[in-house]
Order: sequence, then C-alpha cells, then structure tokens
Amino acid sequence: MQNPDPKLISGNANRPLSDGIARRISMHRGMKVQLLNARVERFNDQEIFVEVYENVRGEDMFIVQSTSNPANDNLMELLVIADALRRSSAQRITAVVPYFGYARQDRRTKARTPISAKLVANMMVTAGIERVLTMDLHAAQIQGFFDIPVDNLYASPIFALDILHHFPGAMDEVMVVSPDVGGVARARELAQRIGAPLSIVDKRREKAGEVSEMTVIGDVTGQKCVIVDDICDTAGTLCKAADVLLDAGALEVHAYITHGVLSGPAVDRIEASNLASLVITDTIQATPAVRDCANIRIIPTAPLMAQAILNIWNGTSVSSLFDQQTLEPIYENLYPAGYDGRSLLERA
Repeated sequence: MQNPDPKLISGNANRPLSDGIARRISMHRGMKVQLLNARVERFNDQEIFVEVYENVRGEDMFIVQSTSNPANDNLMELLVIADALRRSSAQRITAVVPYFGYARQDRRTKARTPISAKLVANMMVTAGIERVLTMDLHAAQIQGFFDIPVDNLYASPIFALDILHHFPGAMDEVMVVSPDVGGVARARELAQRIGAPLSIVDKRREKAGEVSEMTVIGDVTGQKCVIVDDICDTAGTLCKAADVLLDAGALEVHAYITHGVLSGPAVDRIEASNLASLVITDTIQATPAVRDCANIRIIPTAPLMAQAILNIWNGTSVSSLFDQQTLEPIYENLYPAGYDGRSLLERA
C-alpha cells in the first residue's frame, strides 16, 4: 500500500527552507503536511541527539538537511536522523540535501589527499539513506560515488525564468559568462535556455585561493553580463571577474550563483564591488548580513524541491523538472505580473 502522504523531517541546517517545502507540499496535496515532530539537539559536550515523537513504521521518509556551515555538525545531524529512522522501521529514507557539502573534494589533486565526497557518500549509505535529492552538485561525477539513486536538480531553469523576468525587452544585450573554464557546461546550458551568447573569464592561480591573472574570452562590449556558477564562497574571484568584465567594455555585471556560501569577508566584498546584483538561492540559510545586503537577492527553491519530493514519492519523473516550461507554472506566484499562459521566453 502506498503511504497517504510523504513524511518530512528537518535538521537544523535550514529550517526556513524545510518549512517552505512543507507548505508547498500542503498546497499541492490540499491538506496540511507538517514536519515530523522530533527534536534534534546537542548534549553539553556537543554530541548530537535525535528523538522522533511520531510513528514512522513503513513510512516514506524525507530528511531535509543541507550540509552547509557548520558542515561537520550538519552532516552528523543528517546521519544520526537517518539512523534513528532506520531503527524505527521506516520503509524508505531519502536525504534531501539542497547543498551537498564536501563536493569540492571530488578528486585527488595532489599526492596524499582524500576524496572526501566519496567518504561522505559511503557514510550516508551506511547510515541507511536509500536515495539522495540534491541541487547543482559541484561535480556531476559525484553521483557515481553513490550506489543508490541520486537525483541532481538544476537551478538553471529557475535562473532562466528570473533573467527573462528582470531583463524584459533587453535580452539581446544579455551575455552569459562562465567565471572559469570548468564551469563552461553550466554557463552554456543557461545561455541556451535564454538564447544568449556565451563568454568565459579565464583565471590563473599562483596558489590556492589567490587569482593572479584573469582574461576575458569573447567580446563583452556593450553587454549586460550574467556570471553563472554553482558556489560563491569568499566572493573574491567573483568581484574581480566583475571588474575585469567592466574593464573589457561590459555595461553592467550581474551574478547568478546557486549556493551562496558567502563566508568570511564575502558580504562586505559584494557590497563594495561593482556587481549590479548577486542572485542566490536559499539552499543555504542566509545570514542576517546576507539578507540585509542591498545588492543580494534570494530566489526560493522550495517550489522545485517540493515538486521533486512529490514526484519521488509518487514514482513519477524527476527529470521533467529540468524543463523551465514545466517550472514556470510552479513559480507563477513569484513572477505573477502579466502571466497569460505564454512562456517568459515567448513574451521576451
């Protein structure tokens, strides 16, 4: 028998996103779907303790937990919650990890270094997780680190809708820019969605964390440049890329980043930078400084995540959510002005 409703449980990494997913599922289901009544706490020595107050025997469980800062604590919360559910006879446990931490350690770059992303994958499977739902993995091959199904959603359809909405009548001036050669595939996909040309900023590093030289590949003169990437950490490279593009003749520079890690001096750098705007998603809970920054805007992922959870629970296609025409009705309330059934691309 199919369970009457998906069951959601949340860790402490991003409770507002978890609440948003629950509200969105409630809207789709026509009944109130709440997060499971549980406590995820720490003892005085910071050991993590989980207690679930509801029966989960035979239930299809979804744990919503990003492994963002503090990455180790949030990862351990995810593992302990999964173990608690497995020992409580849950039928299936799906980890909804909007931001998958440790994804940047996906290969050995030097001798005697770990592949931490593979280690995290092993830990999640051992804890009893049977499926993973995430967004914009830093490296697509991480899906192969798991011996369980992994659904990797993309933020590019949401970004495409947002760009088409915020640049009406000026799409012929928009150019998508990859901040490095490694991100060309991601940038190309967004460029194809909105019918824009593509440029690349080639960067060279003297050592880790320091960019020594940047070169623009492509003519950005008179263009409104949109830098697209999956992660923005300290924002040093992003702000420098904006300066290089403006020096090369760009009219203005915007950035669309999936995961706004924004650690250390990132917010101060962005406020003082030449970026016209930075658009991020809420896969990582925004700090007060991020929310108060005038040129940072946050796009919700709850509508997309909720639909993906429902599709997994129903046993229907998740790849259908890669299509922005499928997502446009889901995000209709975000861009309601003049909605007439035509796609934003048709109206542009």
